[in-house]
Amino acid sequence: MNPNASTSSSPEATGHQTMHFVILVLAIISAGLSQGMLLPVLAIFLEKMGVSSTLNGLNAAALYVGSFSMTLMAERLVGRLGFKKLMLLGLIIVIIALPLFPLVPGIAFWFVLRLLVGIGDSAIHYVAQLWVLMVTSPENRGRNLSIYGISYGIGFSIGPLGISLLDWGMAVPFLLMTGMFIIVALLVWWKLPAGGPGRGEAIKPEKGRFVRSYRLAWYALIPALLYGYMEAAMNSNFPVYGLRTGLSTDQIAYLLPFIGVGGLVLQLPLGILSDRWGRKRVLMLAGALGGLLFMLVPFAGTKLLGIAILFAVAGGLVGSFFSLGLAYAADVLPRTYLPAANVLASFHFNFGSIVGPAIGGKGIELGSAASLFWILGGCYVIFALLGLLFREKQNKMSS
Repeated sequence: MNPNASTSSSPEATGHQTMHFVILVLAIISAGLSQGMLLPVLAIFLEKMGVSSTLNGLNAAALYVGSFSMTLMAERLVGRLGFKKLMLLGLIIVIIALPLFPLVPGIAFWFVLRLLVGIGDSAIHYVAQLWVLMVTSPENRGRNLSIYGISYGIGFSIGPLGISLLDWGMAVPFLLMTGMFIIVALLVWWKLPAGGPGRGEAIKPEKGRFVRSYRLAWYALIPALLYGYMEAAMNSNFPVYGLRTGLSTDQIAYLLPFIGVGGLVLQLPLGILSDRWGRKRVLMLAGALGGLLFMLVPFAGTKLLGIAILFAVAGGLVGSFFSLGLAYAADVLPRTYLPAANVLASFHFNFGSIVGPAIGGKGIELGSAASLFWILGGCYVIFALLGLLFREKQNKMSS
């Protein structure tokens, strides 16, 4: 598959572009692995240490506070350092932070380390997302960004299996993850071009770009917020929800990957469908159905098969929200606004990831564990209905 069909001019150039795309995929898989592992593993540790669900959720949000802080700087940093150096910086930060988790187990130290991992992962995400956006033609945008989303989903789905590695020692999952990041960093340093995507075009921030991006693409930016909310709440709050409703840690580790597996199965078909049928239609339908399925989870009780099916289908429907939302924003915005749209999408993702565990944890603490899924599902249903408003405003913008 050629991720850059619109700019390739020779078999050699195509080969280089494909290799670059593969390296970006590996970097995103690694970022997904780190987040998918850290959230449930540390949530279980803190729950067993007697930490309240609210404080547990707030500690988990540190990952996304760090990611949020990088989002505020990413656009200018990539302009100063370049794509390759910023990605290497993110990889090195994560490589330093990961092996320190098992050395000093404690809520305060872990908060700082999660901040660092969030900063590093955010740098990796920003560079990879913008790279893919800038080299992909509009007719293949849904497909290629779906591949990007699948890559993250693979890592995020495998991440919770790190719970099982704890039987070999607390340090094992963290050391294995560090080793993978080192390999990816070497590939980035060795193979990615210093000039970045395409001809290394410079990013020139335009005054008022964020306000105009919101005006033109507010609906396309909401999916990133919902995806961040869902991802963080499920991986931080569901372990607590599961323990309090009678599930074992092994059952929790078994169930969590089903959300990512569903996303892996449906992400590429939904991306291709969005290229042909329209991204807004796909987002509205997936949001409505996915939200309703999340709201049904409490009714499954502790039945593993029922929860697994609901997780797989709901996760499959909304698992492409970040990539489809970003592709939709690229459809309705000028090319010069893509860096700003990428910042806004990352900002929304991080904001959703920060408030998700806090809201979910507070709901569980107040005695309504089911509220975790009712609020989450309701947000997706409301998003689907908001799509009716965006159609009218979009027509006015384009006229």
